[in-house]
Amino acid sequence: MSAVISLSEARPANAARGVGRVTHGVDARGVTRLRDLYQSDPVRVLFPTPPRGEIPAAVFVTTSGGLVGGDVLELAARADEAATVLCYPQAAEKIYRSAGAACRIDVSLRARSGAWLEWLPRDTILFDGARLVRRTDAEIAPGGRLLAGEMTVLGRGARGETLCHGLLRDDWSIRRDGRLLWADCFCLDGAIARTIAHPAGLAGATALATAVYAADDAGEFLAAARGLLQSAPAAVRAGATVVNGVLVARFLAADPQPLRRAFAHFWAGFRRAAAGLPAMLPRLWHI
Repeated sequence: MSAVISLSEARPANAARGVGRVTHGVDARGVTRLRDLYQSDPVRVLFPTPPRGEIPAAVFVTTSGGLVGGDVLELAARADEAATVLCYPQAAEKIYRSAGAACRIDVSLRARSGAWLEWLPRDTILFDGARLVRRTDAEIAPGGRLLAGEMTVLGRGARGETLCHGLLRDDWSIRRDGRLLWADCFCLDGAIARTIAHPAGLAGATALATAVYAADDAGEFLAAARGLLQSAPAAVRAGATVVNGVLVARFLAADPQPLRRAFAHFWAGFRRAAAGLPAMLPRLWHI
């Protein structure tokens, strides 16, 4: 693994910069409504009618079909006081081979007091030679709740492709009232294939995912989280812990399909346990 990684590479002149920002709040009747929306190509935000008993949803769409070297996505979701909203991408995000510049995805999540915000991921698929820097920054007010995650696939296994070279840097930070609760950085660079295969690295795992629940009551749901993970298939390694009021669940697998199923089962069951919401994921998520 290389010692120095430049995160400020010059962007190609034709690189895309897409922005999608949504804010939800409650009206005088206590119903969650969209308060603010900003979007620019290649990002669009859709608002499907939620099924009966489900909370409002915002669906982020990347109309370009994937990211190439130097492309930037800036995504933001905010739930104001007492608002409840589910945000998720329409499809898996593809990161194509880069000639040099890294793609960047910046995610900003904000949950105010009494709010419930879900940031439900789909696969981010890195082609061999892809370069991606992703930052997820979350701010939770006292009394706010955030359930968020990410899911990454290293290479296109169905095509026999492995991720041999490129860059993946995935940074997380979660704060409450400006105080850092949890920070995490995962980085692959240089001899990626060797790191993936090494027993002290990923031990052959090419699919990995994280789910975090940041809330005042996060510690109360550790047993529930571990119970949900017990049903994960043997092909998936998974575990959960609580750090500074943030519940963190991790998933690793050599094959993305069982990991995706285990992640979906965990997410559906956890949202029901923590918020009393339907134990289901949107139909678009399964397509």
